[in-house]
Amino acid sequence: MIIDHNVPEGLQHRLDKKTLDESVTKGKLALLNDIKRSVYIYRVDCGGCNGCEIEIFATITPVFDAERLGIKNTPSPRHADILVYTGAVTRAMRMPALRAYQGAPDPKLVVSYGACGCTGGIFHDNYSVWGGTDKLFPVDVYIPGCPPSPAQTIYGFAIALGVLGQKLHHKDEVAAPGEQAAIPFADIPYKVRIAIEQKARLYSGYRFGQDMSDEFMSTLEQGGPSVVANISELISVQNDPRRAEVYTHLRDELCTMLIGPDQYQKDLKAALSSVVASGDDRTKEELRSKVNHR
Repeated sequence: MIIDHNVPEGLQHRLDKKTLDESVTKGKLALLNDIKRSVYIYRVDCGGCNGCEIEIFATITPVFDAERLGIKNTPSPRHADILVYTGAVTRAMRMPALRAYQGAPDPKLVVSYGACGCTGGIFHDNYSVWGGTDKLFPVDVYIPGCPPSPAQTIYGFAIALGVLGQKLHHKDEVAAPGEQAAIPFADIPYKVRIAIEQKARLYSGYRFGQDMSDEFMSTLEQGGPSVVANISELISVQNDPRRAEVYTHLRDELCTMLIGPDQYQKDLKAALSSVVASGDDRTKEELRSKVNHR
């Protein structure tokens, strides 16, 4: 920097040292350590107004310096890790866009850049426009905007680096001839498994319902002299009353499937009549609630 000493000190502009936030530094190191090399991007202009290109060039200049994240530009798709498609895909650029995609080595990422690249923008219904980039091939990262700012661009590239790291470490698992996946709880009839899973997910949602149905059916597979006693023990050890309530509903559902709704109703009424004289108010209320519920 050239400093004119004739200018007063107060009027001279001195750049402050730029320090990165600690979280940014950790994220940068994590990305670079995961990929262990720089990545190269290749830009494909499919028919834009050149606004997105200006922002991309601003991103790779020293002001924003995308190279500090290990992102470099390349003039050939055969050296590219990330393909950045800008502009709405016109009919004239459809085949060049496909050739660039086919020429890039695997694993590769496709970034749809700008409003036109993501959806076709204001030209989406034009007679000479195919639409967004995803009309031709799958897109990994979308960076919307008209045009996106350099900060948005770097953020999108950082996400692309994380996806690229996953693709680099991806392993294809191929089943051996004749190999079959083990069916969980194969000893339990299929219709019973489905009914228990559906009820558990109805009461507790998809994720937790699956966990609770698995635990319930594991208890069923234990066997022993009394399956119902095993389930009752499972209910009694629950610290969360909501889980105990769900397991109670599943037990009632199982009993209904095993002995039929009519016989289950008769058994409940018989059990209620047998404890009327015992004075056990808690058992009496539980049975009465089941009868009313049925």
